[in-house]
This record gives sequence, structure tokens and C-alpha cells, in this order.
Amino acid sequence: MSTTHGRLGVLGRSVPVRTLLALTTLVATVATAGSLYFSLGLGLVPCELCWYQRILMYPLVVILGVASLDERATVYRTALPLSLFGLVVAGYHTILQISPSVGGTCSVGGGCTSIQYTLLGGLLTIPRLSLVAFTLISVGLVALLVGDR
Repeated sequence: MSTTHGRLGVLGRSVPVRTLLALTTLVATVATAGSLYFSLGLGLVPCELCWYQRILMYPLVVILGVASLDERATVYRTALPLSLFGLVVAGYHTILQISPSVGGTCSVGGGCTSIQYTLLGGLLTIPRLSLVAFTLISVGLVALLVGDR
């Protein structure tokens, strides 16, 4: 993978850096809008781990959006730590929901093991949606990192 004239070589194909940044911005924007819909639209109260995930996701909209406009591939230096830490928090939250016996309680909005909303017959919960979003963003940022080398 290499960066040449604003393009990344990914799996033998040339991908514009701006396109990859726009896609990661879109994922962060949808995740942010979704979290606001769950709390403001549906009235669900976020637990403590949900708040941490929000704190890590919301700035990514601005950081990635500005980088997309500037076509700044080196944004991974700023965004990747947020994204990877969000991935860890969302992964831990998902584990708590799958296996409540692991322990872990939250003081805000109830226990982190409670499932307030599901999609696809229970396959996707809010923390799993967050996990998917952080994974997609992290993969895009790692592609930028590898392409910068």
C-alpha cells in the first residue's frame, strides 16, 4: 500500500485519499446521529460506557471531516488513538452484554449489561453498532497509516 498523488494503493486498486476520509467521516457522522437519536429521539438513557464511546466518537466527525476537506492523510495520527480506544471500550461493553457474569456496572443510566435496543432480531445492540463503527473507522485509518509509510 502506498500513497501517490492523493491516492492509496489498496489491494491492487487505487483509492483516492479524500474518498477514504469521506467514508470514515460518514461512518462517524452516522454513529453520532444514531447515538443522538437513541437518547433524544427514543428517550434511552446512555450508560457510563456509552458516554465514553460518545466522547470518543463525536470529535471524529470534525477531525475526519476537516481532514477530508484538506485531503490530509496524516490525520491518522490524531484520529487513530480515539478510534482504537473507542474500539476497546465498545468491545468491552459488548463482552459485558454477551456475558453479564464478567461483571461491570455503571452508575449512569443503569447497568452496562442491560440491552435497551436491538436490531436484526437481537443481533445488533447499541454497543455492537458502536463496535462496528469504530472498527470501520479504524480500518480506514490504518489504511492511511500503512499508505503513509
